[in-house]
Order: sequence, then structure tokens, then C-alpha cells
Amino acid sequence: MSEMKAKLRPFKDYPAKHFRWSTDASGRVATITLNRPDKKNPLTFESYEELRDLFTNLKYASDVRAIVLTGAEGNFCSGGDVFEIIEPLTRMAMPDLLAFTRMTGEVVRAMRKCPQIIVAAIDGICAGAGAMLALASDLRLATPQAKTAFLFTRVGLAGADMGACGLLPRVIGQGHAADLLYTGRAMTADEGFAWGFHNRLVPPAELAAAAHELARSLADGPWFAHGVTKTMFNQEWAMGVDEMIESEAQAQAICMVTGDFRRAFEAFAAKQKPAFEGN
Repeated sequence: MSEMKAKLRPFKDYPAKHFRWSTDASGRVATITLNRPDKKNPLTFESYEELRDLFTNLKYASDVRAIVLTGAEGNFCSGGDVFEIIEPLTRMAMPDLLAFTRMTGEVVRAMRKCPQIIVAAIDGICAGAGAMLALASDLRLATPQAKTAFLFTRVGLAGADMGACGLLPRVIGQGHAADLLYTGRAMTADEGFAWGFHNRLVPPAELAAAAHELARSLADGPWFAHGVTKTMFNQEWAMGVDEMIESEAQAQAICMVTGDFRRAFEAFAAKQKPAFEGN
């Protein structure tokens, strides 16, 4: 067994402390549920840190292949808790403030770097740092009731938070991003779908099932190759066309030596469905 394989371990029974963690029977699809419904599922210092550490360590998961990120009881996430985060921040000195803002950004970085595809299932309020968690996800399903707001300017802060000024224009365009980041207004679900923020709108009663179905299809697919696609999405933002073409040539050649590529061909030739194993 290689040194890297020796580091792999199952995450099915991960003991989450500051949100709910569950998986399907196989352990391939995990669900993170932000679970403070009385306050519309806000984040705390502790939940930020646990999310950062979990997403960072998921590269060692031997079982989890896709993740659903959602909130409990009709809301996604209302952002940082006003009294548990915002109020203490008003009393901190600059070094501590910078440590905090860097830590929140590390959550987004960890989400973008983890090999699992993250499907955000968004209902109700999706605001502030909660909107950034949705933005940092790979795919977003929402209900017609979803309202997404990058509220930073409403509390006297810049719209530049956790990577918003870089990530949001790439998803919805510079003009729409400027509208949301300068005004702090809520983006409706219809706007989010029309602008490309939401991949699909589904009724509230169908949201969880639709998100899990999508995540399951990704987990059962060529998940090693999906991870390569995610890596290339991240890397190619800073590349010119020549660098993009060469990087994708190398990435695709890597995928072509996997057993999954051979299995897919053999299944196609036999008119069967391929069974992907991630190698």
C-alpha cells in the first residue's frame, strides 16, 4: 500500500460538533446540514473552523465522493451570528480581525480544493457568509423562495469578503455581481436562475431529494475525473488560452490511464452501464 493510500480513511462516522453530518448507506454521499434553525442557521467561530478543517481533510476520505450542503427547516444560512461573531469583532484589534477574515476565507479555499463535488441545496435565507458558502459550492439547487444576499455593505463592510469580488463575477457576470455587492440587496431565485447562480429551481418539498439525486449521480460517476475537472476550473481562471489548452491536455491524458476510462469503453462496447471505481 502506498504512503498516500495509507492516509485514506472513512468519513462516514465523522463526529460533527457544530452542524449535522450524515451519509447514505454506502458513505459515498455526505450531507452537511447547518443546524441552528431558530436563528436561520448562522455560523459561529466554531462552525467556521470545523467547516474549514472538514473540507481540508476530505481529501483523505476513502468513502465520500459528493457532498450536499444545506440548512435546517426552510433556510440555508443567515451568515455570521450577530451576537456570537459580529459583536465580538467590533471589540477586536487588527491582528485578531485579520486572523478571523483569513480563517473565513480558508473555508472557501478548502471547499474549492476538496476533490468532492459540493451541491448546495438552498431554501429561504442565504445571506452574507451563507451566500459565500453557496457560491463556493460547485452546483446550486434552490427553491423559488430562496433569497441570496451578499450583505457585507449593509453592515459597513466592503463587498470584498471571502473571495466574493473574484468568484461572483465569474458565476453571474461583472454587472450583476456589482449590483449585489454594492447594494447588498437580495437576489431572487428567478434572478439567480436567469443569471446562472442557481443551476435549477425545484419546489421546497423536492429540494432535498433533488440535491441527493444529483450528488448520488456524481458519486456514482467517474469521481476521480470529476475531481480533475474541479481542479481545472480553479486553475484555469488565471491562465491564457495556450496554458488552458496544454493544462487540459495533460489533465485528460492523466484520466485516460485510469481504470475508469477503460471500464467506460468496455461497458459501452458491451452495451452496459459502467461501474466507476475512481482509479
